Amino acid sequence: MMVMTAKVDIKKVIAALVAVAGIVVALILLLGGGGSSAQTAAPSVAGNDGRVEFLKNLGWEVSASPKESGQVRIPQQENEVFDRYNQLQKSAGYDLSQFAGKTVMRYVYKVNNFPGATEPVYATLLVYKNQIIGGDITNTAADGTMHALIALNQLPAPAES
Repeated sequence: MMVMTAKVDIKKVIAALVAVAGIVVALILLLGGGGSSAQTAAPSVAGNDGRVEFLKNLGWEVSASPKESGQVRIPQQENEVFDRYNQLQKSAGYDLSQFAGKTVMRYVYKVNNFPGATEPVYATLLVYKNQIIGGDITNTAADGTMHALIALNQLPAPAES
């Protein structure tokens, strides 16, 4: 019978385990694991071309680059204005409440094919970690309205005057 022994340096074993755990955590964060199901179901967009393509797939013809972009912070605590805007988001299948306190990117594109528009119309996209988490279509005319981020063919029919 043959017996083999090995001397193991416990510090090296612990260091190796910590390194492996760090790599696993980094991969989970990079691949988006651990997020809520709604967050992972959100449309993914990478870069300006992806955002423009997303809007195009909804039927919107928009300018090739955003008119405006910048960071916005989703309120940590709900308030009346946030609640109304989030109700609009929920009507299109989005929910900003799960992003409370987070800083997200806001991109605003000029819409070129809004039916009957006499003033500029803008599409706003809210993006967090390359995922669209909400947005709206806003007609800036005096009697214009804000719509949820919906497809062009889902717009309600204009009211008769």
